[in-house]
Amino acid sequence: MVDVKGKWALVTGASRGLGYLAAKFMAEKGCNLIIHSRTLESSEKVVEEVKALGVEAYAVSAELSDLSTVEAMLKEIDNKGTKVDIVLNNAGLQIAYRDEYLATPMSDYDISFKVNTMAPMMICYHFIPQMVERGFGRIVNTSSGINLDPQQAGYSASKAALDKVTRDLGSKYEGTDVMINLADPGWCRTDLGGPAAPNSPESALPGIIVGAFVDDKKSGRWFGADAFHGMTLEEAVEKAEKEIKSPYE
Repeated sequence: MVDVKGKWALVTGASRGLGYLAAKFMAEKGCNLIIHSRTLESSEKVVEEVKALGVEAYAVSAELSDLSTVEAMLKEIDNKGTKVDIVLNNAGLQIAYRDEYLATPMSDYDISFKVNTMAPMMICYHFIPQMVERGFGRIVNTSSGINLDPQQAGYSASKAALDKVTRDLGSKYEGTDVMINLADPGWCRTDLGGPAAPNSPESALPGIIVGAFVDDKKSGRWFGADAFHGMTLEEAVEKAEKEIKSPYE
């Protein structure tokens, strides 16, 4: 299992919900953090909390639907000289629920793909070469188990696209210590999932971060958080490495 103490992780969407829980979990394991949210102000409390756990941390901001701000965020991280070892692409957007799904506006797809597919892949493309050069990296892109729900077509399609490009990209790094995998938190009671969701946000741990700790040089896997619910991190990593196969095998 990977020891993340002293490593640096970028966690997107870390000011609330699953991103916040993931950031706190990583800090408790000694991982330094770059806390992303839409505004610096919304990250202040999280930065203070994780620093209190004894790690280094700072905030960055980007509106993921505006890809120019993503580019600016990445440049800022580079300018600070931070060597990013781990990326947890938690940020996501469910643009709308369309009861009249045949009237779904094309803007749903435009915004959803920018936030849920293009922005996380920009981040992947930016940091992977640095990870390859240093010989270590972990990326976990947040997937979704959504299915047969045309009322959320933009969201569903953008997550399916993220799954596809993640698996395709991962095939190029299979067998190396730069690993890129997917995590599905399930339907949780977050701002995205809504109050009617059946699962607590806490139920997504350790499943949504297990991809940062696996150490078997396999990529392209889909880690469903429900498969790891109630496990310790050590148990989750063991299960992930033994039972969840690479799609390239």
